[in-house]
Amino acid sequence: MATMQVEVVSPERVLFSGEAKQVITRTLGGGEIAFLPGHAPFLGALTECHTRITLADETVMDVAVHGGFVQVSGNKVSLLSDIAELGDEIDRDRAQRAHEAAEELLRKEHDAEAVSALSRAHARLMATGGLTGTSQAAH
Repeated sequence: MATMQVEVVSPERVLFSGEAKQVITRTLGGGEIAFLPGHAPFLGALTECHTRITLADETVMDVAVHGGFVQVSGNKVSLLSDIAELGDEIDRDRAQRAHEAAEELLRKEHDAEAVSALSRAHARLMATGGLTGTSQAAH
Protein backbone atom coordinates (compact mmCIF):
# COMPACT_ATOMS: atom_id res chain seq x y z
CA MET A 1 0.00 0.00 0.00
CA ALA A 2 1.18 3.53 -0.78
CA THR A 3 2.37 5.86 1.96
CA MET A 4 2.33 9.60 2.56
CA GLN A 5 4.42 12.00 4.59
CA VAL A 6 2.84 12.84 7.96
CA GLU A 7 3.91 15.49 10.45
CA VAL A 8 2.49 16.14 13.91
CA VAL A 9 3.74 19.46 15.23
CA SER A 10 3.01 21.41 18.41
CA PRO A 11 4.56 24.72 19.45
CA GLU A 12 6.97 22.81 21.70
CA ARG A 13 8.26 20.19 19.24
CA VAL A 14 7.79 17.94 16.24
CA LEU A 15 6.12 14.87 17.75
CA PHE A 16 6.29 12.81 14.58
CA SER A 17 7.59 13.13 11.06
CA GLY A 18 7.56 10.10 8.81
CA GLU A 19 5.76 7.81 6.41
CA ALA A 20 2.24 6.57 7.14
CA LYS A 21 -0.57 4.73 5.38
CA GLN A 22 -3.51 6.47 7.08
CA VAL A 23 -4.40 9.28 9.50
CA ILE A 24 -7.74 9.36 11.32
CA THR A 25 -8.58 12.52 13.26
CA ARG A 26 -11.57 14.70 14.17
CA THR A 27 -12.40 18.14 12.85
CA LEU A 28 -14.58 20.83 14.39
CA GLY A 29 -18.10 20.47 13.06
CA GLY A 30 -17.00 17.82 10.56
CA GLY A 31 -16.62 14.72 12.67
CA GLU A 32 -14.03 12.03 12.20
CA ILE A 33 -12.11 12.00 8.92
CA ALA A 34 -9.58 9.59 7.44
CA PHE A 35 -6.75 10.61 5.14
CA LEU A 36 -5.09 8.14 2.77
CA PRO A 37 -2.27 8.70 0.27
CA GLY A 38 -3.50 10.82 -2.63
CA HIS A 39 -6.26 12.56 -0.61
CA ALA A 40 -7.61 15.76 -2.13
CA PRO A 41 -6.30 19.04 -0.67
CA PHE A 42 -7.96 19.76 2.66
CA LEU A 43 -7.78 22.28 5.50
CA GLY A 44 -9.77 21.89 8.70
CA ALA A 45 -9.81 22.94 12.34
CA LEU A 46 -9.07 20.16 14.81
CA THR A 47 -11.02 19.53 17.96
CA GLU A 48 -9.79 17.72 21.07
CA CYS A 49 -9.53 14.13 19.92
CA HIS A 50 -7.72 10.84 19.75
CA THR A 51 -5.83 10.77 16.44
CA ARG A 52 -4.62 7.47 15.01
CA ILE A 53 -1.73 7.26 12.54
CA THR A 54 -1.18 3.93 10.81
CA LEU A 55 2.53 3.80 10.09
CA ALA A 56 4.16 2.16 7.06
CA ASP A 57 4.86 -0.99 9.13
CA GLU A 58 1.13 -1.25 10.11
CA THR A 59 1.67 -0.20 13.74
CA VAL A 60 -0.68 2.49 15.02
CA MET A 61 0.60 5.63 16.71
CA ASP A 62 -1.94 7.12 19.11
CA VAL A 63 -1.91 10.88 19.65
CA ALA A 64 -4.05 13.11 21.88
CA VAL A 65 -4.67 16.32 19.94
CA HIS A 66 -6.03 19.44 21.61
CA GLY A 67 -7.06 21.85 18.88
CA GLY A 68 -5.18 23.22 15.90
CA PHE A 69 -5.41 22.51 12.18
CA VAL A 70 -5.01 19.65 9.73
CA GLN A 71 -3.74 20.37 6.23
CA VAL A 72 -3.44 17.97 3.32
CA SER A 73 -1.41 19.11 0.34
CA GLY A 74 0.17 16.89 -2.26
CA ASN A 75 1.02 13.64 -0.52
CA LYS A 76 1.54 15.23 2.91
CA VAL A 77 -0.71 15.46 5.97
CA SER A 78 0.28 18.07 8.56
CA LEU A 79 -1.34 18.20 11.99
CA LEU A 80 -0.49 21.57 13.51
CA SER A 81 -1.78 21.37 17.05
CA ASP A 82 -2.02 23.83 19.91
CA ILE A 83 -1.09 20.89 22.17
CA ALA A 84 -0.43 17.29 21.14
CA GLU A 85 0.76 14.31 23.16
CA LEU A 86 1.91 10.88 22.07
CA GLY A 87 -0.18 8.19 23.72
CA ASP A 88 2.80 6.39 25.21
CA GLU A 89 3.97 9.63 26.90
CA ILE A 90 0.67 10.39 28.66
CA ASP A 91 0.28 9.80 32.41
CA ARG A 92 -2.88 7.66 32.28
CA ASP A 93 -3.59 7.91 36.04
CA ARG A 94 -3.41 11.71 35.91
CA ALA A 95 -5.71 11.76 32.87
CA GLN A 96 -8.14 9.45 34.69
CA ARG A 97 -8.21 11.77 37.73
CA ALA A 98 -8.78 14.82 35.49
CA HIS A 99 -11.62 13.00 33.71
CA GLU A 100 -13.31 12.10 37.00
CA ALA A 101 -12.90 15.63 38.41
CA ALA A 102 -14.42 17.20 35.27
CA GLU A 103 -17.34 14.76 35.33
CA GLU A 104 -17.96 15.53 39.01
CA LEU A 105 -17.99 19.27 38.37
CA LEU A 106 -20.36 18.85 35.43
CA ARG A 107 -22.79 16.87 37.61
CA LYS A 108 -23.14 20.00 39.76
CA GLU A 109 -23.24 22.70 37.08
CA HIS A 110 -22.58 23.29 33.40
CA ASP A 111 -19.18 24.93 33.19
CA ALA A 112 -17.38 25.62 29.91
CA GLU A 113 -13.94 25.02 31.43
CA ALA A 114 -15.08 21.68 32.86
CA VAL A 115 -16.43 20.66 29.43
CA SER A 116 -13.07 21.54 27.89
CA ALA A 117 -11.17 19.68 30.64
CA LEU A 118 -13.37 16.62 30.10
CA SER A 119 -12.67 16.71 26.35
CA ARG A 120 -8.91 16.94 26.95
CA ALA A 121 -8.96 14.09 29.47
CA HIS A 122 -11.11 11.99 27.12
CA ALA A 123 -8.63 12.47 24.26
CA ARG A 124 -5.73 11.53 26.54
CA LEU A 125 -7.46 8.41 27.84
CA MET A 126 -8.44 7.28 24.35
CA ALA A 127 -4.83 7.75 23.18
CA THR A 128 -3.65 5.51 26.04
CA GLY A 129 -6.00 2.63 25.32
CA GLY A 130 -9.56 3.76 25.91
CA LEU A 131 -11.98 4.74 28.64
CA THR A 132 -11.83 1.58 30.74
CA GLY A 133 -13.65 2.21 33.98
CA THR A 134 -14.92 5.67 33.05
CA SER A 135 -18.28 6.94 31.97
CA GLN A 136 -18.63 7.00 28.20
CA ALA A 137 -22.16 8.40 28.16
CA ALA A 138 -21.03 11.96 27.46
CA HIS A 139 -18.92 10.91 24.49
